[in-house]
Amino acid sequence: MADVGGSAAAATTVPSSARFRRSLRPPPSQLSFSRTRFPLNATCQFSDNNNNNSLPRNGVASKPSPLELLKTSAADRYTKEKSSIICIGLNIHTAPVEMREKLAIPEAQWAQAIEDLCALNHIEEAAVLSTCNRMEIYVVALSQHRGVKEVTEWMSKVSGISIPELHEHQILLYNADATQHLFEVAAGLDSLVLGEGQILAQVKQVVKSGQGVPGFDRKISGLFKQAISVGKRVRTETNISSGSVSVSSAAVELALMKLPDPSFADAGGVLVVGAGKMGKLVIKHLAAKGCRRMVVVNRTEEKVDAIRRELKDVEIVVRPLSEMLACAAEADVIFTCTASELPMFSKENVRMLPVVSHGRRRIFVDISIPRNVEPGVSDLETAVVYNVDDLKEVVAANKEDRLQKAAEARGIIQEELNKFEAWKDSLETVPTIKKFRAYVERIRASEMEKCLSKMGRDVSKEHKEAIYALSMGIVNKLLHGPMQHLRFDGNKDNSLSEVLENMRALNRMYDLETEISLMEEKIRVKMERAQK
Repeated sequence: MADVGGSAAAATTVPSSARFRRSLRPPPSQLSFSRTRFPLNATCQFSDNNNNNSLPRNGVASKPSPLELLKTSAADRYTKEKSSIICIGLNIHTAPVEMREKLAIPEAQWAQAIEDLCALNHIEEAAVLSTCNRMEIYVVALSQHRGVKEVTEWMSKVSGISIPELHEHQILLYNADATQHLFEVAAGLDSLVLGEGQILAQVKQVVKSGQGVPGFDRKISGLFKQAISVGKRVRTETNISSGSVSVSSAAVELALMKLPDPSFADAGGVLVVGAGKMGKLVIKHLAAKGCRRMVVVNRTEEKVDAIRRELKDVEIVVRPLSEMLACAAEADVIFTCTASELPMFSKENVRMLPVVSHGRRRIFVDISIPRNVEPGVSDLETAVVYNVDDLKEVVAANKEDRLQKAAEARGIIQEELNKFEAWKDSLETVPTIKKFRAYVERIRASEMEKCLSKMGRDVSKEHKEAIYALSMGIVNKLLHGPMQHLRFDGNKDNSLSEVLENMRALNRMYDLETEISLMEEKIRVKMERAQK
């Protein structure tokens, strides 16, 4: 549930993506200086120019609907900009846990979030990556600035966070910068612990959850599938994962650091609340650090059975959730890692727990988003709470070694980024290929019909099939050359620029361009659907 954690904006009020990108990356785990938060306080104002400034005769100007504004706008309103891939959200480098948990979206709701985002007027495709260290939305926007505005408003609505506050903490990346960011996320370069592997599994889950969901379409699906390939390649060709830790292992290390004696043998009771993916990893890392007895509180015992069989020399006692507070009363160290959207431990019920032996404070290590332990618990003299943001202390060492590994990984990422950008740009030829095929097919069908009409009614079925096969054979052979020069896979001699020039030439020669651009038509359909 957690990872451990290209174009410049056209409006002059927003920093260029390149400048913003340089400021944003790499994460603090890879730099010798601390990350600075970069505000995006600027707001984009969008107006539709209409030269008719006169008022109605009654002197009252009625506010036109968005659809009316679209109808009266210039014909080239949307032809001047292409659709954009945009990454917008919050992560551990830019926003505190208190804000991230408000925006967190459970995995079961990712599909609905995609549908809601794609219902926005200028959003064509979408994906959600929500973990304990980040909540990032990736979209294909038909209009860059309008898309950002709509997604930001949606984020504010679902989280209750004001738009100015989101602007202060959000990341905002366009096209190649957004793509590179996701590749770095999948490779573990943007994680709090460099090279950790859990984030790659979470990126895979985005693809799995998006299968069959309207809006998780060709570009976004291709982006995330390529990110998975990048993550695998980086881990295979570099040693970035060697010696790296995960959120769970960092949580165990942090607990050891905070104990008077760095040993779980003398720590009294150890309690793990939750036996999901994170909980299982916590249990394994506790065993690796010498913890020979622990209590696990979970809804069912089945999830823990497999771990018991694997860790035969560790005593693992399973208790139901109804006994959580009773188990907590006997524990000095408590790890919480459930998917609960409400706190499992409140200030009041922790206040009622008996004091830990030797007068120490009871340690809570909460690695859940939303948090399982109320922040106010740390106000008690008998308890202290650490959350995922506190794990930075564990990974502060060996910075130089991680920087060297990151440099190797970035070379691979740049290669993969070039491949993806070429593939994405080559998609521009798809509409031309379809229109040209349809154009040729209309001619073939028309000429074949003329031929058959001249031959009279006595033409046999076999002759008709032969004529049809002849016409199709001629068409396919004539189309083969143009089609070859309109496709780009990165391995051919012809460059992408040549392919795009061929596309434009074909459009001109056969008048394949339409008066209304494909992008404008998509937006028009969306707006008309919203009016119904």
